[in-house]
Order: sequence, then C-alpha cells, then structure tokens
Amino acid sequence: MIKTKRDIVHIDEDLCDGCGLCVPGCAEGAIEVREGKARLVAEKYCDGLGACLGECPKGAITMVQREAEVFDAAAVEDRMNKFIAAEKARALQNRALPNLGCGCPGTAMSTFAPASLRPVASANGEGGSALTHWPVQIRLVPPEAPFLKGAELLVAADCAPVAYPLLHQELLPGKIILMGCPKFDDVQDYSRRFTEIFQQAGISSVTVLSMEVPCCSGLADIVVQSMAKAGVRIPFKEVVVSRQGDIMPEARGLKTL
Repeated sequence: MIKTKRDIVHIDEDLCDGCGLCVPGCAEGAIEVREGKARLVAEKYCDGLGACLGECPKGAITMVQREAEVFDAAAVEDRMNKFIAAEKARALQNRALPNLGCGCPGTAMSTFAPASLRPVASANGEGGSALTHWPVQIRLVPPEAPFLKGAELLVAADCAPVAYPLLHQELLPGKIILMGCPKFDDVQDYSRRFTEIFQQAGISSVTVLSMEVPCCSGLADIVVQSMAKAGVRIPFKEVVVSRQGDIMPEARGLKTL
C-alpha cells in the first residue's frame, strides 16, 4: 500500500445528517452512507478533486491534505463495473418480481378502486383509504409500472404518513404514492429510478411529502435533481410535516418550481 501526502475528502460526522446527497456527487463512488452517516469507502477511491463538496447542505465535507493511499483509477473502474453489474442484476430481479408464480402480495403489481368508492369506511367514519395501487415502496416499483403513466405523483418519506393523519383525505386522493427513506435506502438507486420514471412515465405533477427532520430534506432534492437529469420540467411542490403532525408554514414547508 503506497501512501503520499495529497488532497483527500474529510467528512465531519458531527455535522453529517446522513442525507446522502454527496453520494451521487462522487463519480468514483468513494462515498457511501453507512449507519446514518456519509463515510469514505477507501482512500484509494477518492481522486481529491472535491466534486462532492458543493452537494453537502451541512458543510460536513471538506478537503484536507494528509498522508493517504494514492488514488487508484483501475480500482475505481473495477469497483464501478462490479457496482453496475450488481445494479443490473437487481433491476432485472425487481422487474421480474411482479410476475413471480407465488403471487407474493409484497411484490405483485396491482391497481384497485380507492376505499371511498368501496363499501369500506375508516374507523372514524370519515372515509377509507385513498390508495389505488400496489406496491408503494420506491425500490419495488419499476419505472414502466402501468399506474405511473401520466400520474400525479406523491413521493412520501416513510415517517410522514404516520405523523400526518389526513394523508388519505387531503394529499393522496387522485395521486400515485411512492414511499421511501433517503437516510436508510440507496440514494443512488433512488436517483436512477426517478430519472427513469420521469423519462418514461409522462408524470404530470410531483408532490414531495417529507418530515421536518434534517435527514428527510434530501428526498425533495433527489426528486428535483432527477427531473433535471431526465430533462423535464414538471409542476413540483414540497410539503413538510412537523413531528407533531402539522403542515409547516409556507415559508419553510412549501416550494414550487
């Protein structure tokens, strides 16, 4: 292992909130989110150019000069080739899941009428579920899913529907919901998946429902950046919910493109 004094990324874990926005900013794949924090995978993968610096909203990433393993372009290429192969295999597996003979309800795609059109009422008598499709997890929905065609898309952080009790009455009717967590899921996969959705599905509008907590802020940015990568302009707004279940004031909680 050869070391030399050079520029290399430094991540301040005290400042990092694990949003993952730095991950797609590194073309070499030198950064991953692990245990809720961005971390340098290995010194040899960091080229020291600092392309990821502007991606961190918390200023947790800086460049320092210190003794470090030399940058290894061949190792980066090998790592990225393995990563691409693994992603292709996972994509093929995910797209095959809806056709599994077992008919697993966790993966099989389906559409149905919302509860408001069925003889089912919620416990409080104010109407039932507005959900019209399955699955709902971002990782399980292929970009070519038929229910995405021309849809008004509601992208919700996993915690938001728990905090906001009126989701089915106020935000979900007429929309297709996709749910995920930008802190614990694969941010790069989200970016690629949303880019493909925006390229293929003809989405008519996008609403992002996120929580006020810092780790949730990356979800809207991932969606906006994916629209830019797809080369489309789609009506967009972000709704932010407090931990007490209130919609945040417009100045903080709503932004429109």
